[in-house]
Parts: sequence; C-alpha cells; structure tokens
Amino acid sequence: MELQGTYRHELKYQINFAEYLAARQRIRPLLKMDNHASKDGRYLIRSIYFDNADDKALREKKGGVQKREKFRIRYYNDDFSYITLEKKMKHNNLCLKLDAVITEEECRMLLTGRTNWMRMHESEIVRELYCKMNSQQLRPRVVVSYTREPYVYEAGNVRITFDSDIRTSLFHREFLEKDMYDISALDHPGQIVLEVKYDEFIPEVIVDLIQTEGIRQQAFSKYGVCRRFG
Repeated sequence: MELQGTYRHELKYQINFAEYLAARQRIRPLLKMDNHASKDGRYLIRSIYFDNADDKALREKKGGVQKREKFRIRYYNDDFSYITLEKKMKHNNLCLKLDAVITEEECRMLLTGRTNWMRMHESEIVRELYCKMNSQQLRPRVVVSYTREPYVYEAGNVRITFDSDIRTSLFHREFLEKDMYDISALDHPGQIVLEVKYDEFIPEVIVDLIQTEGIRQQAFSKYGVCRRFG
C-alpha cells in the first residue's frame, strides 16, 4: 500500500538521567515547550496497542520488516474526553501517523468487541481497523504508558521529546481505567528515550544540540519493550 500523507523522520536514542539533564540544558534556551504540556512541562501518555494472536506487529518489528503498521488508541493524563485511534506506519526510517478522534463510548465498545458502529464511521482509519479486526483478528493487547517532556522547533518542524517511566499493563487486562495497575518495562528505571522527529531536513543547530559523546542512534520500540514478558 502506498502511504498518502506527510512522512516524518524519526530518530531515537536511549540515554541515562545524567545525559538527559545535559541534553535538556542545551535544548531549553533554543526550543519552545510544547503547548500541550502541563505546568511541569510533561504529560502522561497511555496507548492501547492492537495485535493479532500470532503477534504480527511484534514479529515484524523484531524481524526488521521495512514496511509495517500498528494500530493504537491513545489518550493523555487519564482524561477520556479526548481519545484518538491512530494508525502508525513505518517505511524504512520514515514514519507516517494517521488518526481519528473517537468518543469514550465508542472506545469502550471497541475494546469490548462491539464493533458494528465502526462499519459506517466517517473516518477511514476506523473503518480500516474494523476490517482488520475481522480479517486479521486484531485485538487490544497491552497498555503502554510513559511520561513525555516535549519541545518544538519551528524550522524543519522539529519535535524533541524525552520519554521516561515506560510501563506496561501486561498482567492487567482491563483497559481505559482511571486507576491503571502497571509495572516498569525497563531494565534500568532511570533509562530515558530521546526522540527527534522532523520533516524533510533537520537543522544543523538541532544536530549540534543532540550530539553528545556516548549517545548513539538506535532502534527502540515501546510496544516491543512492553511485550517482553509475554
């Protein structure tokens, strides 16, 4: 399938807390805090990922398949008034994300297998997930939670984020709850994921900001990490 939309480059780095402090100190004078962040500059993200019984999305990630896709439901700060269904596609090192806003009622119906409302939905993403829930048996598999600290830079449409406290609900099968019971998905609690997203080019000033001795670009999948336990 040819992807229609704006491709984004996505670079990922695993860093420790000291490296995070150093990078943040360099970034703050030049980048703006994202408007969606709370007073402390962060917000909580929870994503409910879909996969089939054969773990197709997980296996493709581990196998390094160059063209792959994932569906997820996402909400912020445990606020159910704004929920999105997202389709994220990867093509080599390029990413494309398409989304549709769904209501809390629609989300709860979807998560409990009541999907008839999706067939005629105005959003193509919702209709596509409906088809794949039937043809590929996609089902909600796990909640991935983390705290994000986001910064933006207008030139190149750059977005830099620090994601910490990555947690999984693998042993807790209820979705969309105010009180989420989850566990750390990381081997080292202080580990932080630095992500840099940009459109066609990355400004040299951003390259200089994120270059630090010992930090190297590497693949990292929050979904993959949160599925390590089964």
